[in-house]
Amino acid sequence: MLLNYLKIAWKVLLRRKFFTFISLFGISFTLMIMLVVMAMVNHITGAQAPEKRIDRMLFVSLLNQQLRDGGNMNSPMSAHFIDRYVRTLKTPATVALTSMTSTVTSFANNESLSLDVRYTDGNFWKVTDFEFLDGRPFTGQEVSRADRVCVISEHTARAFFGTTKGVAGRIMELGIYRYRIAGVVPNVPVIRFYSSADVWVPYTLSTSYRTDSRLDGEFIPILLAGPGAEALPAIRAEFAQVMRRVEVPDPKAVKKLSAHADPALASITRQLTNHTTTEDDGMGVFLLGCTVLGLLFMLLPALNLVNLNVTRILERSSEIGVRKAFGASGSALVGQFLVENLVLAGVGGLLGLGLAAGALHLLNGSHFIAYAQFGLSWWAFGWGLVLAVVFGLMSGVYPAWKMSRLHPMDALRGGGSGPQ
Repeated sequence: MLLNYLKIAWKVLLRRKFFTFISLFGISFTLMIMLVVMAMVNHITGAQAPEKRIDRMLFVSLLNQQLRDGGNMNSPMSAHFIDRYVRTLKTPATVALTSMTSTVTSFANNESLSLDVRYTDGNFWKVTDFEFLDGRPFTGQEVSRADRVCVISEHTARAFFGTTKGVAGRIMELGIYRYRIAGVVPNVPVIRFYSSADVWVPYTLSTSYRTDSRLDGEFIPILLAGPGAEALPAIRAEFAQVMRRVEVPDPKAVKKLSAHADPALASITRQLTNHTTTEDDGMGVFLLGCTVLGLLFMLLPALNLVNLNVTRILERSSEIGVRKAFGASGSALVGQFLVENLVLAGVGGLLGLGLAAGALHLLNGSHFIAYAQFGLSWWAFGWGLVLAVVFGLMSGVYPAWKMSRLHPMDALRGGGSGPQ
C-alpha cells in the first residue's frame, strides 16, 4: 500500500508542475536560509581554528562602570587590571590576553597596506591552536622584554615577501617601527573576533600598557579551563568573587564595577541584549528570539502550503468521490495525501541542502567575509528537515481530513459542505 502511495505521490507532483514548483521553492529556500545562517553562527562560535578549544574558553569582553549620575560606561580592560586581578585566578589552566585590533598602514613592494594589528601576550599562543607555516610564536620572555617581534598572517607574508617559507627571522616595517618576524600562521577569518589579525605583537609594546594605569583599556582576558564539566562554572564563580573585591577607583563618580567571564556566544549575546550589569548573560532572551523568528520563518511557507493543498485537493474532488464510491476509507485517503506531502517535504529538503551547498560555495568564493570558509552543518540540516516534514504534515492534515469526510456524491460534484 505504501509503495502505491509513493508512486501516486510522485505522479501527482509531476502532473501539477506549478504547484510542485511553488511548494518546493518555499521548502528549499527556507531550509537554505536556515543552513547558511547556522553555518555562519557555527563559524563564529564553533570549535574552528585557531580556537579549537573554544568550548573550554571564557572571555571577559567588557568592564562595566555604573556611574552615579545614572549612566554606564562599557569598555575592555586595561593590562593593569588584568595583571592585578585576573591573573590571580587559581581555577583557570591558563590566563591570556588579547586586544581589540587596530589598523596600521605599512608599505610593501611600493604598495600601501592597511594591516589589522592585535596585541597579545605569550599565553595567547598557548590557549589558541595556530598552525605555524614558518617559525614559532613569540615567547613570554620576549613579551616581558618588550622585544619588537611579531607573528604575521599568510596574507601579510605573501604581500611583503611573496612566500610563507623562510620568512621567520626577517625584518618588516610596521608604521614607523621595524619588527623581527617570529613566525607565520594561516589567515584567520575576521569573524573570529578574539584571534583574527594580520599582525600579532607583544602587548607590552602598546602605548596604553606603558602609560595607562586605569581599570578600563583595550584588552580582553581569555581564560582557558582544564578538562572536566565543572571547570567552567568554577572559573566563573571565582571570577565573580574577584570582581566583588575590586576597588572602585573613583567612588564619587563610579557607583559599581561589574564584569563577567562568558563563553564566546554568551559574550556576544550579553552585549546584544544589554545585560552588561547583571549575572544573566541574555542567552535565554537571545535563544527565545531566534526560536520565535525561526518558527515564524518556517510557518510562512507552511501556511502557503495549506492554501495550495486546499486548492490542489479541491481539484481532485472527482478522484476522491470515485475512490470513496468504490469503498476507500477516510483514513486511506488521508494517508495518501500525507504521503504526498512527505514526498514533497523530502524532495524540498534535498533541494534545500543542494541550494545551501551552492550558496556557501559562492559565499566562500566571493571572499565577502575575509578568509572565512563556511561549511554545512549536518546537525542543522537534520533539524531543518524534521521541521520541514512536520510543517509539511501540518499543511496537509486539515485539507486531507476535510475532503475525506465528504459524501461521495458531494465530492463528485466538485466539493460541498456535508461530511459523510
